[in-house]
Amino acid sequence: MDLTAPASTDMEALRALAEGNGVSVHFCDWYGTQKDVSAESLLAVLHSLGVAVSASSTVEEVRAALKETEEREWKRVLPATIVARVGTCREFPVHVPDGTWVRVTWVAEDGSTGECVQCDRWVPPKWVDGGLVGRATFETPAHLDAGWHRVIATLEGGEVHSTTLLVAPNRIDNGSLADGKRRWGVAAQLYSTRSSKSWGLGDAEDLADLLAICADRGADFLLMNPIHAASPIAPMESSPYLPVSRRWVNPIYVRPEAIHEYSALSLEAKKAIEELRVTANAADTAHALIDRDRTWEAKRKALELLFAVPRSYHRNSQFRHFVAEGGQDLHNFALWCALVEANEGVVLPDEVGSCDAPSADQARLELADRVEFWQWCQWIASQQFRHAHQVAKSVGMDIGVMADLAVGVHAKGSETWAHHELFAKGMTVGAPPDMYSQQGQDWSEPPWSPRALAEAGYEPLRHMVRAALVNAGAIRIDHILGLFRLWWIPAGAGASEGTYVYYDHEAMVGTVLIEAQRAGAVVIGEDLGTLEPWVRDYLRERGILGTSVLWFEKDEGGWPLHPDAYRRECLAAVNTHDLPPTAGYLQGIQTTLRHELGLLVEKVESVRARDRLELEQMTARLREWGLVHSASPGDREIIEALYAYVAQTSSQLVVASLVDAVGDRRPQNLPGTYLEYPNWRVPLGDGDGVEVLIDALASNARVNSLFSVLNAQVKGERNRM
Repeated sequence: MDLTAPASTDMEALRALAEGNGVSVHFCDWYGTQKDVSAESLLAVLHSLGVAVSASSTVEEVRAALKETEEREWKRVLPATIVARVGTCREFPVHVPDGTWVRVTWVAEDGSTGECVQCDRWVPPKWVDGGLVGRATFETPAHLDAGWHRVIATLEGGEVHSTTLLVAPNRIDNGSLADGKRRWGVAAQLYSTRSSKSWGLGDAEDLADLLAICADRGADFLLMNPIHAASPIAPMESSPYLPVSRRWVNPIYVRPEAIHEYSALSLEAKKAIEELRVTANAADTAHALIDRDRTWEAKRKALELLFAVPRSYHRNSQFRHFVAEGGQDLHNFALWCALVEANEGVVLPDEVGSCDAPSADQARLELADRVEFWQWCQWIASQQFRHAHQVAKSVGMDIGVMADLAVGVHAKGSETWAHHELFAKGMTVGAPPDMYSQQGQDWSEPPWSPRALAEAGYEPLRHMVRAALVNAGAIRIDHILGLFRLWWIPAGAGASEGTYVYYDHEAMVGTVLIEAQRAGAVVIGEDLGTLEPWVRDYLRERGILGTSVLWFEKDEGGWPLHPDAYRRECLAAVNTHDLPPTAGYLQGIQTTLRHELGLLVEKVESVRARDRLELEQMTARLREWGLVHSASPGDREIIEALYAYVAQTSSQLVVASLVDAVGDRRPQNLPGTYLEYPNWRVPLGDGDGVEVLIDALASNARVNSLFSVLNAQVKGERNRM
């Protein structure tokens, strides 16, 4: 073979290189047909992983990269991260110049230490870069508790190397679910759930009221959208699933009047803040969309007024403690906010284009006041969300707030600015085509590099999960399949031209388990979409609940699953934020909108025929279970019957969407769209699109009726246990 020929002429070598670097060379479409990944996509993904290939690579370069891949682990003394489970020993390789000795020790989180035992595993030495390298095999001790430890290798001659030792629980007991009882809760988009006292969108005080309303009707949790940080200036990203950081919070959710220092304001200052609140609200709130930019412009001015109020000694001490706990990561986030503000955009000039850019340190001094302001905003937001969760627990919720964790971050956000080395360049994350998004999805988020995560000891994931659980009793991980593999799309390519890149799921899941166990939290994974068959079993064995959506749960004949066939270890739902409210779904709004926007690749008549068949089969199931009696049932009767149906499953958790409770029809999000539809900007409304405020929820007949159905099914069963 001509070694100077393009890499695509030797697909066997290219595929071997891809598989050696955790890149899939095939995938199955939604019909189950295997598709080959193109040479162009494989080369682009490999290049982003740091493999020495490019779009113009030759066969010779691919083979050289394959040799480098095979030798990679021999070039390092210790693995990037060692992953073990509680109660078991984990063998790991140590590479040293052949014939030399090495001493390997472990250091636990509590400071205790000991020797790692060497195993009798002879492996022939290997020539690497002109030298003979030997491999010794050691093992971690079985007695270490779950947590973050270190392994240290001291070589002959005194050279020292260390690495992270991640010891994960075999499974978590899922906190409040350990008693085996079933529970139900509510899912709501916080920004869309406003009150008469809101500043144009729902906030932390509204959340506290919503939690209490749901708790008083028997709910044990409230699943809310991600509240991750967004850009500090307009235009603010509408999608809560495209944040600039997943560790920090969007201060747009702060209620200014609930800040302690508000009471110290003069009457004139309070009047000014009230005028700002009025400005934040639309003139016609009955049909207006959420306007984050207007809300934030007004709320930021109010926050600046309150920031200037002198704090008492104990309040200032609390703030300093929060800043110290946040450490360098909080300081970097606050500096990024200040820089974006000063430069009037998230695309920063090269001199401050990254955390380690030449002028970044100078900016820390010049913008110190604004850095402190953004740190203060995070402190206030944290306090208000902590209060909301405390309200939930105090009024009887077993779980309380269920936080939602987005799958990625904005390409020009603070995380990529502060930790650019963690992200794969020239890649975005998405999903291959499926029956609901037939052109595939590109979420425009850069993926973490699996190799960089391992080198960092999975610390970024650790901090992210820990932050999400600070003020929550449970965490829902959006697209939890991303802990196993993600669909990477090369820049400039269509969503269907990507491929799966694999992560070390033992390390990724283990990280989540350690932090969830320490927080005593329940973990739910959104395990929908294309997945490998063993993944759900693996998650169940580790104590992570899955997600079952009624419309997706079907038997081999295509009929809705019977309730007794549902998984027990899951959260059962009628819909998700990526589906329309059920009233809209029953009318086929998902097909109508996709057809109008040109998102279907099949004939609309065929899709509508499938919609009709699905509804006919579902209605037949509801009649079979005695849940529908009318000859021509209305939307409300069907919706309550659907929830009664999922409530009769054995699933440990059942969740009701607030949009279904009020009879809303409009989707919050239409996957595959950006500007074509007002995603994430639709306020909570009734069937006619008239806004439903939190103030009216407690007396809303539809809400009380649906929640009574769930309470009778789930709590009634609990009382019989």
